[in-house]
Amino acid sequence: MSSPTQEVDSSKTAPAKQLPPAPQAGDKAPVHPNLALPKDKPTIIVFLRHCGCPFAEKTFKTLTSLSTQYKDVNFIAVSHSSPEATERWVVSVGGNWDVNVVVDYERELYAQWGLPVSNTWHVFRPLTLYKTLKLAKDEHIFNRSNESGSRWQTSGAFAVDPDGVVRWAKVAASADDLPDLDAALTSLGVKVKPKPPPEPRTDGFL
Repeated sequence: MSSPTQEVDSSKTAPAKQLPPAPQAGDKAPVHPNLALPKDKPTIIVFLRHCGCPFAEKTFKTLTSLSTQYKDVNFIAVSHSSPEATERWVVSVGGNWDVNVVVDYERELYAQWGLPVSNTWHVFRPLTLYKTLKLAKDEHIFNRSNESGSRWQTSGAFAVDPDGVVRWAKVAASADDLPDLDAALTSLGVKVKPKPPPEPRTDGFL
């Protein structure tokens, strides 16, 4: 559980870093020793907002689900929370399954991939707050305590082919702007499997 001091620290604006533009479809993916990309299969990389964010949890759960269905794709989640906080969060949200979790505590990878520190509107716009409540009501995904990391870090996702070329890119326009990972798969030439019908709700009004 995070302390009040840790919660306050997570709300402080993170130091800005010098950023290149985020890679777009057709660009070569940035190269970094802490983010190895295989040459025998395509990769989907998700940069999380912070451990404890409900939208990060929703995205991570989608990623882990896909990792069990598409064995010919490499799935990576990048966290800028501390290694200890990241590990506890991953366990608390159901485990990483076949997703490789990379900790980027200094946010070097976030910067290299062009993901900036956001602003107040990005985090607290009314629609984002509404979607936070809707996610809690509909999917029982809530804000968790934030032991480490910054609420101001922008998230993003990228699809990279085996030759190291970006085929799809998404930089979040707001905290609730979730990546379309089916579109990421499609950009890599992967046929997306049909989704099962949603389970009927047993609480509240249908």
